[in-house]
Amino acid sequence: MLDPERWLPLLVVVFTIISIFLLSLPSTFRPDVRFKKDGNPIKTRVQILVLGDIGRSPRIQYHALSIAKHGGLVDLIGYTSSELHPRIRRESSIIVHGLAPAPDCLRTSNKWLFLLFAPLKVVSQTLSVYYALGYRTPPAKWLLVQNPPTIPTLLVAQAICFIRNTRLIIDWHNFGYSILALKLGSTHPLVRLSWLLERAFSTKAAAHLTVSNAMARVLQGKWGLKDLVLPLHDRPFPEFQPLNESQRIGFLGRCPDTGPFMHKLSTGDMGLLVSSTSWTPDEDFSLLLEALVSYSKLATSAQPRLPEILAIITGKGPQKESFLSRIAALTEAGKLQRVHVRTAWLSVEDYAKLLGSADLGVSLHTSSSGVDLPMKVVDMLGCGLPVVGWDRFEAWPELVREDINGRGFHSSDGLCTALASLFGSEKPDLRRLRQGALLDGQRRWDDEWDSVAGKLLGLCT
Repeated sequence: MLDPERWLPLLVVVFTIISIFLLSLPSTFRPDVRFKKDGNPIKTRVQILVLGDIGRSPRIQYHALSIAKHGGLVDLIGYTSSELHPRIRRESSIIVHGLAPAPDCLRTSNKWLFLLFAPLKVVSQTLSVYYALGYRTPPAKWLLVQNPPTIPTLLVAQAICFIRNTRLIIDWHNFGYSILALKLGSTHPLVRLSWLLERAFSTKAAAHLTVSNAMARVLQGKWGLKDLVLPLHDRPFPEFQPLNESQRIGFLGRCPDTGPFMHKLSTGDMGLLVSSTSWTPDEDFSLLLEALVSYSKLATSAQPRLPEILAIITGKGPQKESFLSRIAALTEAGKLQRVHVRTAWLSVEDYAKLLGSADLGVSLHTSSSGVDLPMKVVDMLGCGLPVVGWDRFEAWPELVREDINGRGFHSSDGLCTALASLFGSEKPDLRRLRQGALLDGQRRWDDEWDSVAGKLLGLCT
């Protein structure tokens, strides 16, 4: 027989703990409560989460701006290491909530240390994201989450949506397990586990947005996601526009990286090549260096009438220093004659002007999954800039049409051949590709977003 005097205190403690837990849960979204801002009704409230640097996530920033434009209120959550889009800073309907980064001691590029530190980093990120979604921001009707990273983002998002009565939208930029495979290898047990978790945590979402039709087919076919899967292709934002000759000359003259070459650029004796990168393993810049070395040989021997090339590579990332060391070594060895390579980190406005002033864009994105697409190419086309890029993945033809707005390659020799062909003679092929890029760049982000995400969120008809 149970002794009440013995068990009653324990029951009181258990009841107290459960009560405290339930009372401390995040508040719940109520559909009957109308949001207001400055006394005016708001159509909807959306939390947007990116477990990454907001400033280096243009698609996420574009989502936020589009929601705000159509009368929604946005809580934008992520790291704030880089400068945000200027319109984000000016938009009163977008509230930015910065996440505290994981401790520096948990960051490593070493494969074995990564396996040791990764669980600790996940715990740190889980607590930070849960607190931001559950307590730092009011309940919202929608939670839009960028994937990848998958762990712990999707797990925390599912928990928050269950607790707060919020509907989850996953914005698929790529697959998290495929990026992890670049670091650990495709056969590693953690990669298999990552795939299983990514698939399991995505099944309860209300809707899925994908950057390509190919990605939507994978989710619906191989992954068996039967809920709403909507392709929403990246399109250029208004900043990315073609420049007239006067605007081009003005920018080339004031830009520190192009100013010293102004005369040759304006006369056509030098071609301006631009590539953008985050300096990660899914972009092999050795291809570009090898192609430029081969181009240098051609321009100084068999094809002396080829113009010089100024290659400007923009972006920040972990492999940049290694690249700069290789450039210095090749230059010192005399292997980059008639080729000049510069790296830069530019504001959104200046980056758009650089693309509008260039002759050719280069994409070295190889796609870890085969079904994602590089946004840098979207920006290039928006500026009327033709593109040459690595084409050995399924989604590539959705963005670049061969010999219409660009060309593909799958080796350094192929890239060199494309450069020599497009920059040679009177450049008729380059002018034709530019016309195709100008035509494709006419469809803008608003056109795409309003017809897909805008309708999904009930902001557009």
